[in-house]
Amino acid sequence: MLKVGYIGLGIMGRPCVLNLLRAGFPVAVWARHPERARQVLDAGATWCDSAAQLAGEVDVLITNLSDTPDVEQVLLGEDGCVQGARPGLVCVDMSTIAPFGARRIAEQLAAHGVDFLDCPVSGGEVGAVNGTLTIMVGGKESALERVRSVLAAMGQTITRIGDSGAGQVAKACNQIAVGVGVAMVAEVMKLARACGVDPVPVRQALLGGFAASRVLDVHGQRMIDDNYAPGFKASLHLKDMGIVLDCAHELGIELPQAERVTGLIKRLVEQGDGELDSAAIARFILNSETTPCE
Repeated sequence: MLKVGYIGLGIMGRPCVLNLLRAGFPVAVWARHPERARQVLDAGATWCDSAAQLAGEVDVLITNLSDTPDVEQVLLGEDGCVQGARPGLVCVDMSTIAPFGARRIAEQLAAHGVDFLDCPVSGGEVGAVNGTLTIMVGGKESALERVRSVLAAMGQTITRIGDSGAGQVAKACNQIAVGVGVAMVAEVMKLARACGVDPVPVRQALLGGFAASRVLDVHGQRMIDDNYAPGFKASLHLKDMGIVLDCAHELGIELPQAERVTGLIKRLVEQGDGELDSAAIARFILNSETTPCE
C-alpha cells in the first residue's frame, strides 16, 4: 500500500488525514505548527521533522495550504520537499492556488523527476469529514492513476480536467459559481420577503424545480436561519476570488458578476467577519431596505 505524506493540518487537512488512516494507508505528517498534528498523531500518523524528510519517506505527498506562496515554499523552498524527494514521488496539492502558479510548480518538480497534480477540492469541511469531496485534477493521467486510491479515500468524485493547472482553473470556476449563487439566492429571499411571502416554502418549491442547486439548498437554509458558522471562511473565499480576478486580468477578460461578489466578500472581511462563512454576504442583500409589493 502506498505510503502517504501530508502537510497542512487545518480545517480540511485534519479530517482528510483521518480518512486516509481509516482506509488503511500509513500516513506521515509534518506541520509548520506542530501542535496542529496532535489529533492525527493520536490517531496513528507518524511525525517527520521537516518537509524534506517527509518527501524522502513517502510515495505520495499531499499539501493542503492557504495560498500559492505557501505551496511554493513548502515544495520548492529551503528544506522543502524537493530537497528530499526521490524520483517517482507524486506531489498532490489540494490547496486552492493560482493556475499559472500550479503550472510553474509542476515544471520545477518535473526537473527533479517528481510528478505534480493540482487537486483542489469542493465540499467544504463537511465533505472533508465525510470523505465525499469533489476533487478536480490537473496533471498527467498516469500520475493520477498511481494515486487514485489515495484520492478515493478522501473524495467521492475525482475528475481529471486536463494538464497541469487545469484543476485550479476548474476550482476558480467553482468559486465564481458559489459566490454568484449565494448572491442570487439572497435576492430570491429578499424578493419573497418584500412581497410579504414566507421564503421557507419558496425555497422548498424551487428545490423541486429547475432552479434547484446545492447553493439554494445549503446556503438558502443558512439565510433562513441567519447562521453563518464557517463551512468555508469568507477570508479564504476572498483569497480565491482574488485568484479568479488576477487570472481574468492576465487573460484580458471581464467577469462582472465575479467582481461584484468579490466586492461583497471584501466588505464582509473588512468589517471583521472574515471567519464567518462567505455566505454571510447575504446579509448585505437581505438587510437592505425592502418595500412590500403593491
